[in-house]
Amino acid sequence: MIRRAKVGDAKYIYELLTEFAKRGILLPRSLNSIYENIRDFWVYEKDGKVVGCVALHVMWEDLAEIRSLAVKEEYQKEGIGRELVIRALEDAWELGIKKVFSLTYVKEFFKKLGFKEIDKSVLPHKVWGECINCVKFPNCDEEAVLVELSEEYIKKLKEGEKISSLLP
Repeated sequence: MIRRAKVGDAKYIYELLTEFAKRGILLPRSLNSIYENIRDFWVYEKDGKVVGCVALHVMWEDLAEIRSLAVKEEYQKEGIGRELVIRALEDAWELGIKKVFSLTYVKEFFKKLGFKEIDKSVLPHKVWGECINCVKFPNCDEEAVLVELSEEYIKKLKEGEKISSLLP
């Protein structure tokens, strides 16, 4: 079940993200940052436990970022990550946001959902304001992907249609 994160989920989200950050496949987030941004998060709960999370962070009037996507190892390959991203994209659409990007180490995952690889330099400078606090700054090795939202795209995502049918 996907639901909005609650304050009580913050420590579970922190533990999940830290697990992946230690392996260098996700950027670390402080517990304080998670509390401050708890409204950005969605969690996937299974058997009463938080087993996955994603955050949608609004950057500007027409741009948001999907970040902190993680699914516990033993629950991977069940489509949970895909469901979390779809929920975040629906949230972006409901907010009136037209473009969503992610900085990622797993661009192929996002490409299956219709994201296109882009050069990081095309992202607005506002994005880089947060990067300055990153442990990998200025040598970021994440890749940028972006999707432009439309009513048809969101509808087909919800219906589970193959994403390639949505691409030009």
